[in-house]
Amino acid sequence: MKASTYLNDKVSHAFETCNSIFLGKEDQLKIAFISMLSKGHLLIEDVPGVGKTTLVYLLSHIFGLNLSRIQFTNDLLASDILGTSIFDKQTASFIFNKGPIFSRMVLGDELNRASPKTQSALLQAMEERYITVDGGEYQLEEPFIVVATQNPLDQIGTNPLPESQLDRFFMSLSIGLPSREYEKKILLGDNIRDQINGLHAFLSLEEYLSIHKMIQKIHIEESLIEYVLNFLEYCRENLDSGMKLSLRAGRDLLLASRACAFFEKRDFVTPHDVQTIAPYVLAHRLNSRMGLTSSQDQIREALENVAIR
Repeated sequence: MKASTYLNDKVSHAFETCNSIFLGKEDQLKIAFISMLSKGHLLIEDVPGVGKTTLVYLLSHIFGLNLSRIQFTNDLLASDILGTSIFDKQTASFIFNKGPIFSRMVLGDELNRASPKTQSALLQAMEERYITVDGGEYQLEEPFIVVATQNPLDQIGTNPLPESQLDRFFMSLSIGLPSREYEKKILLGDNIRDQINGLHAFLSLEEYLSIHKMIQKIHIEESLIEYVLNFLEYCRENLDSGMKLSLRAGRDLLLASRACAFFEKRDFVTPHDVQTIAPYVLAHRLNSRMGLTSSQDQIREALENVAIR
């Protein structure tokens, strides 16, 4: 059996297991899986109580990544995230005590409740995978993935994330409430956290990193790359906040399209992969006050105006 087929099957099995626990949200789970397979940072925006944090715990168990949770509040300091240097009398020197950011997977819960200064503590880590504190540089573990949740901006006590940070998030999604049918099953079923705690990792670290390397090699036709460029150009020229779509946005769109192809067990990217994934890669970068869902609709409408040649 080819290694890619074997790993495809393991990912499919992991996804089916998640789908049996996190009920009624198959599309959102697919997006979350694609982001994880790409080693990308994920932003989840929604009202409290719909399962944002539960989804993050589920992903960390399935992919076997140690998880560190940071609860963002308005009095949280950057040092609470990165760590601090403490003077040791015995050695007459400062010793750096690592903060919760030193983990393969970091949950930034309610990220937009912290001050902009505290939010910015994540910028270097999310881009460069290391941090600078008190003149010292510290490498973060590989992989290093931030999955952050944020509440809608119209809720009390929220601060909008700056464009520089939004652009560092690989993908974004909104969970929403389940249908009445699935809500009933959730209410009557076993505690979801107990089900998650009973799970084992479906992938070893070596397998997880191998999948990412495979994804990067998935073929994209030159004509499809031109289509992506045309689409980005259209968005920058025609959408209100389109100029916020950076070079990183285009790079992430290609990688996410490759991951989408891998998830569908193909070794090549199709236009449908790009169109499926584009709203989740680009919408949060528009930073619209209308909310994530409205921005996704903008991207979908833009897709209809760019021809595939």
